[in-house]
Amino acid sequence: MPVIDGYRNIHHVTASETLAQIQLSKGINPVAEVRAPSGRRRPAILIRSSPWKAGTTETPWHDVFDLDHGHVCYYGDHRSDHTVPVGSTPGNAVLLDAFAKHQALAPDERAQATPLLLFAAVSRNNTSKGYVEFCGVAVIEHAEQIEHEVRGLKFPNYRYELTVFDLSAEDDQVDWAWIEARGRADLSVADTLEHAPLSWCRWVEHGHPALSKMRRHVSSERRHQASRRDPLTDSLEQPGLFPPPRQPLDTLPAWPEPDEPQRDLTASMLVDELRNLEEHRANGRQSRHKSLTLLWSVSRVAAGKPRLARWSEFRNEVGELLVEFDRPESHVSPEYPFWQLQKSRLWHVEGFPTEAPAEPHAAVFDRFDPAAGLTEQAARLLDDAFVRSQAVAILRETHLADIDHHALMTELGLAGYESASGVPCDAGEQETEPRPRHPTRRMVTLSRIVRDPELAARVKRLHDDRCQVCDLQLQTRFGTYSEAAHVRGLGHPHNGPDELSNLLVLCPNHHVQFDALAIYVDADDTVRTTVDDKPMGQLRRHPAHRIDKGHLRYHRALCGRDRE
Repeated sequence: MPVIDGYRNIHHVTASETLAQIQLSKGINPVAEVRAPSGRRRPAILIRSSPWKAGTTETPWHDVFDLDHGHVCYYGDHRSDHTVPVGSTPGNAVLLDAFAKHQALAPDERAQATPLLLFAAVSRNNTSKGYVEFCGVAVIEHAEQIEHEVRGLKFPNYRYELTVFDLSAEDDQVDWAWIEARGRADLSVADTLEHAPLSWCRWVEHGHPALSKMRRHVSSERRHQASRRDPLTDSLEQPGLFPPPRQPLDTLPAWPEPDEPQRDLTASMLVDELRNLEEHRANGRQSRHKSLTLLWSVSRVAAGKPRLARWSEFRNEVGELLVEFDRPESHVSPEYPFWQLQKSRLWHVEGFPTEAPAEPHAAVFDRFDPAAGLTEQAARLLDDAFVRSQAVAILRETHLADIDHHALMTELGLAGYESASGVPCDAGEQETEPRPRHPTRRMVTLSRIVRDPELAARVKRLHDDRCQVCDLQLQTRFGTYSEAAHVRGLGHPHNGPDELSNLLVLCPNHHVQFDALAIYVDADDTVRTTVDDKPMGQLRRHPAHRIDKGHLRYHRALCGRDRE
């Protein structure tokens, strides 16, 4: 039946001679793989989120669907009574496999990746079961193992952060012919893209760097228009399509409300907000007001200062920053970022009377001296050294690329983020003798990091003084030469460990490039240039030299290139 109780029948919409009848009986419902000319591929994975058992002993988690901003936080299917490894339950196994394909670096590999089709269980006709709404197409951006606790019993599971694609080019609908085509063994993966959404095709072509641009974002006007649509009439006018996504019902309390944009902020959301920051433009050139202010705010977190600053303090500090580092043609207006950054999910203003004007001037701020700064969740996330490194890199590269970085970073106390080595711990030297008028030498007390020279010698012997990037063995008059580079620098703020798993053997050229963040090692050991992400080759490994993945990921974060 095409319609049941006045609503589209999803099984009728998805009926196919190619695919078996789809299932939504479980939370994670994979469609069977097919063996096609371009390799094995799974047509789709259908994910259903239901609020009815959320927070119970059986499912002690709450999935979070933030469709307005294209983010979904979804939990796997490992439960407290499972005795198998956490990644081997049917749902987690299929999602982890999909996640690996979603991280592919080549377009032909991404074309093989499995789309996730998201559904939410909803209440209809006083019935809480049997009805679902289609919520969009997604890929997994991040997966991590977490821990739940039920009645004092702890057990592991996986949490997946999904990016929901923008389907505005398709009027927020998906052609089921795309999924059918992916299920036909006689079609190449290139043939299946003919029916795919535009945003999916662009993601296949450009990969992870374009993901933030492909993310679904719903304006208030678009949300209002969607709420006035008739789900039955609109979908029947185009019988080959799913019903359009709508705002979730109040039966899903875990989903963020529009007036709580900071709720359930994640690290990936924070990075996206920074990358997609909208700056004011004048004469075709972008201002730096907001980006400089956010970098200033990050420096406060790094220094352990309060996240909120009074207007009087903000005006002086940010004002001086704008005078020195904003464009010459830009007006020095600290009141602009102080107020307008509230449009992002990262900023909060308090201590302002409700009767104040909607667009207050500096004189109004002078009168009331309100406070502004990062939201609690943004500050908490940035308190993590890894996230902070990523945020600094994104702001520098995306919005502040054409300024004197050394001067700016030194001014903000963030000089350690300019290189992988950080700032040496000898900046606090203390004189023990009066300084003469014409000194030739003086006595100082220094605090230095003590490195283990045997570690460096050992790792260089393992690799026979050959660079792990280019395999060069540099010949000298008395033998060969290489350098031991710390992946996560020992200096501030990185504070990396002096251990074998934190070392690489590099030639002098690649040591300089690695330390200057000009090259990085991707998650699959591909060495890439930061400026254009082009591959230079593979990092050569030695079985007796284990390199900590966390240190390599930290270095990628410094480069603004974390892709795990």
